[in-house]
Amino acid sequence: MALAAFLALALWRGLSGWWLRAMAAAVVLAALANPSFQREEREALSDIVIAVIDESASQKLADRPAQTAAAVEALEAAVARLPNTELRVFRLGDGEGNEGTLLMSRLAEALAEEPRARLAGAVLVTDGQLHDIDRAPSLPAPLHVLLTGREGDWDRRLIVKNAPAFAILGETVTLTLRIEDQGAAPPADRAELNISVDGGEEMTFVVPVGEDLELPLELPHGGINVIRFAVPPAEGELTDRNNAAVVQINGVRDRLRVLLVSGEPHMGERVWRNLLKSDSAVDLVHFTILRPPEKQDGVPVNELSLIAFPTRELFLEKIDEFDLIVFDRYKLRGILPALYLDNVRRYVEAGGAVLVAAGPDFASAASLYRSPLGEAMPGVPTGRVIEQGFRPAITELGRRHPVTSGLEDFAPQGEGGESPAWGRWFRQVEVEPVSGNTVMAGIEGRPLLILDRVGEGRIALMASDHTWLWSRGFEGGGPQLELLRRLAHWMMKEPELEEEALQATAEGATVTIVRRTLGEGAREVTVTAPDGSKVTLTLEEVAPGRLEAVWQAPEMGLYRLTDGELDAVIAVGPAAPREFEATIAEPSALAPLVEATRGGVARLEEGMPDLRQVRAGRAAAGRGWLGITPRGAYVTADVTLLPLVSPWIFLMLAGLLTVGAWLREGRR
Repeated sequence: MALAAFLALALWRGLSGWWLRAMAAAVVLAALANPSFQREEREALSDIVIAVIDESASQKLADRPAQTAAAVEALEAAVARLPNTELRVFRLGDGEGNEGTLLMSRLAEALAEEPRARLAGAVLVTDGQLHDIDRAPSLPAPLHVLLTGREGDWDRRLIVKNAPAFAILGETVTLTLRIEDQGAAPPADRAELNISVDGGEEMTFVVPVGEDLELPLELPHGGINVIRFAVPPAEGELTDRNNAAVVQINGVRDRLRVLLVSGEPHMGERVWRNLLKSDSAVDLVHFTILRPPEKQDGVPVNELSLIAFPTRELFLEKIDEFDLIVFDRYKLRGILPALYLDNVRRYVEAGGAVLVAAGPDFASAASLYRSPLGEAMPGVPTGRVIEQGFRPAITELGRRHPVTSGLEDFAPQGEGGESPAWGRWFRQVEVEPVSGNTVMAGIEGRPLLILDRVGEGRIALMASDHTWLWSRGFEGGGPQLELLRRLAHWMMKEPELEEEALQATAEGATVTIVRRTLGEGAREVTVTAPDGSKVTLTLEEVAPGRLEAVWQAPEMGLYRLTDGELDAVIAVGPAAPREFEATIAEPSALAPLVEATRGGVARLEEGMPDLRQVRAGRAAAGRGWLGITPRGAYVTADVTLLPLVSPWIFLMLAGLLTVGAWLREGRR
C-alpha cells in the first residue's frame, strides 16, 4: 500500500521518473515473494487390491468351498506377479442371527481399513447371494466378482407364505405354502409334502409345484402347536436345508363351555357358580335341582314350574359341545335317566372332561358311583363319611404332578413359617382308589383328589364338598381358584399341565429342554441336528417332577428331540434360514454396482481370469481378463527449497532503479 501511495504521489506531481520508481517497487515486491525452486524426494507406495471372500453357509454347498479356495490361491499368485501391488484378504462368515450374507457391510469395513488413494481394485469371491446391497460403499476403483457355483445348479425349497401366530381351537385356519424350484431344475409338476404335528407321525400328500397351496388346518390342542412341513430331498438339488419349515401356532379357546350339575342347594353351590361366572371366557349352563320329586308340600305344580329344563338336549344331543361337566353333590333321584349318565360316560371316553365334587350322598345308595358313570370313576366309595377337621395335603406324587406341584406357594404363611397354612375342611368321603393318580390326601392320608384318564378323556374326583371354605377365607382360606384353574386346564389337555411331557424353547441359540414326569431318576434326551448329527444330553431335576437341560445349538435349523418315550421338535432360528432362501449362484444383485465401476463378472467354472493393469477411466474387464487401475500413490520423504535469485541482486536492482529515477528527475 505504501509503494502504491508513493507512485500515485509521483504521478500527481508529474515526476518524469515515475516509471523507474514503479520498476523499483516491482523489484522490491519480487524480493519479498522470494521465488524459489522446490525439490521433493518421493517414495512410491504400492497399490492395494482388496479381496472379500464369502464363506457364508450358502458358499459351503456342493463344490463351492473348493472353487473358493482355488480362486483365492490364483488371485494371490496373480497379484504377486503385478509390480508394486499388494493383496488384502478379508473373510466373511455367518452372522449370529438370521441376517443372511452381509457382503457389502464387510466390503465397507475393508475399505475403511485401507487408504482409498492406494486402492487399485476390489474382488468379491461369492455366489452372488447377499442381503445388504443397500449398504454398498462408493468405490474409487473397479469392482470385480468371481462367481462360484455352476450353470446347471438347481434347488427346491418350501416357502410358508402365510401362517397365523394364534388360532382359536375348533376353528379352521388357512396356511399358504408354496413349493418352488430354482435354477436349472428338471421338469416337475408335482412333489410330495409331509406334514407332522408336535413331532408325531407324518402325513404325506402329493401337491403341485410352483403354485400357492391353501392348507386348511384345525389345531388339535391348546397351547403351542408345532407343525412341521417337509419336502423329501430330490436327486441333484443343491441342499435340503430349505426343504422344511416349522410353524408354531398358539391354540387358544374362544370360550370355555361348562355344564354345572348341582344335586341340591348348599353352601358351596354359589361358590361354584360365582367362580365360573367370574371368568368372562366361560359360558356356564347351570342345571340344579331346587325341589326334588319326593318333596310333597301341596304347592300346585303350575305355581312352581318355570321353564322345563332341556335335559334331553343337554345330556344327549349337545353334550359334545361342552368342554367340562361338573357334578356338584349330585345324587341319583331319577331325574336324569341312566341313559343320560351312560351318555356322559361315553362323552368322557370320547375325549370329554368330568369333575365330580362328592358330597355325603356319594357314600350312599344314591351315589353317582352307582350309575353307569361309575365305570369311569377312579375311586370307589366305602360308604363312610368322616366329619372332622383336617388340612388337605399334597401327596408325594402330587408334588410331581403339575396340577398340584407348588400349590403350597399360593398358601398364606403360618406362624413360624409353617407351610402350607391354608384353612381346614370338615368333611371327607372315604374312597378306595382303583385307578389314576392321588395328588391330594385328607384325613389320615386318605385319598382326597384323584385324577385319571378314561379313554380319550379325563375325570377328576374330589372326595369332599368343602372346597368352598377356602374361597370364603375360613382360617385364612386357600388356593381354591388356582387349584380349580389347574384342574380345568389339565382336563382340557393344556400342554403346560401334562404330567408326562417333553418340551423345548429357544432364545437365540440357547435351547432349554424340559421333561415333566411322575417318575423318578435322571433322564437322557437325544437331540438330532439339522445335518443329522446327534448329541445326548442328561437332564437334571430342578424341581419335583421337572428335569431340565440348557444347551447351545451349533447352528440354525430344525432339531428333533427324543427320550425314547416322547418326541418333540424345536426350531432354532428359522427352519430354513435366510441364507438358504436363494441358493443358486447368480450375479444380478451385484451387476449394477459392478457396471458402475467398469468392473466385470467371471464364473469360476469357466476358469480363473487373468489380472492386468489398465488406465483409470477405461474398461477394466474383458473376455478372460480383469483389470486393476494403478494409482501411483507416493509419500514425500524430503523437500528442498533453493532461491532462484539472490536477495543482494534484488537490492542492487531496486537501488539502481531508484537512483536512476532521481538522476532523470534532477536534469529538469
